[in-house]
Amino acid sequence: MIVTFVHVWVKPKNIDSFIQATIANHKKSIKEPGNLRFDLSQADDNSSKFVIYEAYISEDAAAAHKETEHYKIWRDTVAEWMYKPRMGEKYTLLAPIGMAVWE
Repeated sequence: MIVTFVHVWVKPKNIDSFIQATIANHKKSIKEPGNLRFDLSQADDNSSKFVIYEAYISEDAAAAHKETEHYKIWRDTVAEWMYKPRMGEKYTLLAPIGMAVWE
């Protein structure tokens, strides 16, 4: 299972548009065959800071996400709304264990 935390810093004037565009991406991403989670969170202490939590069953599934039309539309739409480049951090999930994807 591949987990990525994508940190995004959005210009204040674009926050509402960013949320709408990211929710549209979320709705299609959670329907991808290899997707397990796709969550959007906003920082309590900084409304311009967001984290997207993505979990896919494999590297191939995560890579396939980046080839979808909805991802490419999101990426191109929100690019100019960020005040610094987004940063993705990959993690390996250690718990919970015993999920169907590992059995």
